[in-house]
Amino acid sequence: MLLGSHVAPDDPLGAAAAEGAECVQIFLGDPQSWKKPKPREDADALKAADIPIYVHAPYLINVASPNNKVRIPSRKILQQTCDAATDIGAKAVIVHGGHITEDDDEADGFVRWRKALDSLETDMPVYLENTAGGDHAMARHFDTIARLWDHIADTGIGFCLDTCHAWAAGEELVEAVERIVGITGRVDLVHCNDSKDECGSGRDRHENLTKGQIDPEAILHVVRSAGAPVICETADVGRKDDLAWLRDNL
Repeated sequence: MLLGSHVAPDDPLGAAAAEGAECVQIFLGDPQSWKKPKPREDADALKAADIPIYVHAPYLINVASPNNKVRIPSRKILQQTCDAATDIGAKAVIVHGGHITEDDDEADGFVRWRKALDSLETDMPVYLENTAGGDHAMARHFDTIARLWDHIADTGIGFCLDTCHAWAAGEELVEAVERIVGITGRVDLVHCNDSKDECGSGRDRHENLTKGQIDPEAILHVVRSAGAPVICETADVGRKDDLAWLRDNL
């Protein structure tokens, strides 16, 4: 089981060495921007690196949106992110599920997700990540994820399980992996984060492990059950300790 960190993109390999991370996750551009990722001067070094590198797609992506001005740019930047991830030899691209609007039909959001994946031209694996909040989210509650998966399962899409997001959504962590595997057949990556807020809050505020509201044993149970690579998306200060705590307790 590889244990790693989400790090600043300027020197991911150096950051991995400093933290003792066995895998890393980075953004390839501004996560709050529609701008195409710029080519990296260190692309060859990243591609030749011994550790897996995961890429988190921009937060703005919402391929389920009924709004063309959101959905079309979302598809475009997802394609560009996959292309840029391929250039550095990344393991996968992680993308949030997005949401529909109050007056939209959930089923239409699922169809838009399917169309987005069908239009994607890449061999780069894409992992859907469960999200923390939103009344009309495509991947907040596990039962909604199940309905979405009915539309996209045969595309080969993977799944990233975030502990803080599941907690914020009000899902039981002790059975999270079993339920998700029952839906998707897989957990390809775990985002291992504690939460600053209470269960069911809908708030996406990560905390360093053992410092937040989630029972540490529940977090360990998710990691053990998933058996997948782990990325801690916690604060820079304390993240090295998070990895050490996981190693000491798993």
